[in-house]
Amino acid sequence: MSRSASVKTKSDNALVRYIRETRAEIAKVTWPTREEGIRLTWVVLVVTTISAIFLFAIDSLFSFLIALLIQVT
Repeated sequence: MSRSASVKTKSDNALVRYIRETRAEIAKVTWPTREEGIRLTWVVLVVTTISAIFLFAIDSLFSFLIALLIQVT
């Protein structure tokens, strides 16, 4: 690193540096197209719904088994 790169000016405080670096990183991002974003949103919604139904079924099964076990004892 050169000496001039390590010298900071008064206006180059942490907040300014953070904002500048954040803008530089966001400029590097390859954003999805609108159609791709919509398609991926649907994938997330479908997978979330299927997971919720599966977890509800497992939870109901365990609740039924625990209730049955409590009745037996």
